Amino acid sequence: MNAQFIYRVFATMLLLSVPAQAQMPSITPPPTARFVDPANGLSLDEAIARALEQEPSLRAARAQIDVARGRQVQAALRPNPFVSVERREEPTGTDNQTMVGVEWPLDLFRRSGRMAVATRELTATEFAVADRERFLAAEVRARYGEVLAAVRDLTIVDELVAATTRQHELLRARVQEGASPPLDRDLLDVELRRLESDRLLQEGRTEAAMFELKRALGMNPEAALAVRGGLEELVQRESAPAPSTPVDRGDPLQTRADLREAQARIDVAQARIDRAQRDGRFDVSLVGNYMRMDAGFPQLGFTAAGSLERVRGIFHYVTVGAMVTMPLFNRNQGEVAAGRAEHAGATAAFDAARLAAQTEVAAARTRDEHAHRAATLYSAGAQTLARQNLTVVGQSYELGRVTVFDVLAEQRRYLDVERAYTEALRAAYEARTALTRALGDVR
Repeated sequence: MNAQFIYRVFATMLLLSVPAQAQMPSITPPPTARFVDPANGLSLDEAIARALEQEPSLRAARAQIDVARGRQVQAALRPNPFVSVERREEPTGTDNQTMVGVEWPLDLFRRSGRMAVATRELTATEFAVADRERFLAAEVRARYGEVLAAVRDLTIVDELVAATTRQHELLRARVQEGASPPLDRDLLDVELRRLESDRLLQEGRTEAAMFELKRALGMNPEAALAVRGGLEELVQRESAPAPSTPVDRGDPLQTRADLREAQARIDVAQARIDRAQRDGRFDVSLVGNYMRMDAGFPQLGFTAAGSLERVRGIFHYVTVGAMVTMPLFNRNQGEVAAGRAEHAGATAAFDAARLAAQTEVAAARTRDEHAHRAATLYSAGAQTLARQNLTVVGQSYELGRVTVFDVLAEQRRYLDVERAYTEALRAAYEARTALTRALGDVR
């Protein structure tokens, strides 16, 4: 058995060990099995649905809707009447008075103003929660993509570690037989250690990405979770042209919850101006009193029967009237001015939000288009050429024209291309996520 034959055997095993072309059956599950479960793993749509159902900060935001509903109920209630009871006694005598009074505010103009403010605040709160849902869905999509990207890189490194381990074992046996130089074995030993270190770092990044996904889903860090599918498959599924939206036609209020909230804030400011003006008008309260007076004098008088008794009597008085609040000095001028300033600020905030939304959509569309084109170039050209180059270098090594240094260098370039492809897929996925969020889509 000559050295040329050994080199050919080694090159053949090297080429067969390339991750993209590996055909060796695996008995044990892959190291990434705890992160990815093709059958029972959590899909992207299921992850978004779970987050929208149980994420704690979103549940806290939804509680604000109940708060706003409670305030709406309170605003519709009419003011309670005032009841007063008064008792007067003569310190050194027997005279006394008992008086019961009732005051009932009519609330002539204020109730409708309060109700308008509370109703519009409820609408604004609902849009704010919808906007929180939009951002949460985008965050889950981003975290899900980070997990898939990390898993893809980990898979590549795992397969390269396995291939390099087999190559190192073969070369070590050949060196012991004297059929290969010790330098080739040492070179592979260094490469193997580098890949193993790289794998540990990548595994840590994958686990960290999984923890971030669990947080976005509202899950405990110790809870079991596996995702479904791969990054390339997910990007291909989302590679369809982005649908048109009313944002592109100049009417963003139909899709963006934040813009609808900004418009609702303008309505709230207008309602507060109206409420302040109503509070500055006159109001009427109905007043009623009943008084029982027991009074007398220290003299005696004759009764109808002719007998003497003390002069004393019990008297009953009823009073009915109205109390009018006269806005002579305080007509809520300050509250009205503050409301108008708030309305101007809300209008400016809406204009700024609308401009930002239009810019965000335009930038996201451009980024999405270029990112998907870049990913297509990798999948259709660069990745295939990288595999072909590795094959050619391997065949050249088999013919003795290059050394094992060249083969390993080409293998590293192939690894760099695979990682660059992962980054291109990640960029395409993140660009589509940003576009989905800009269009106001929650899915």
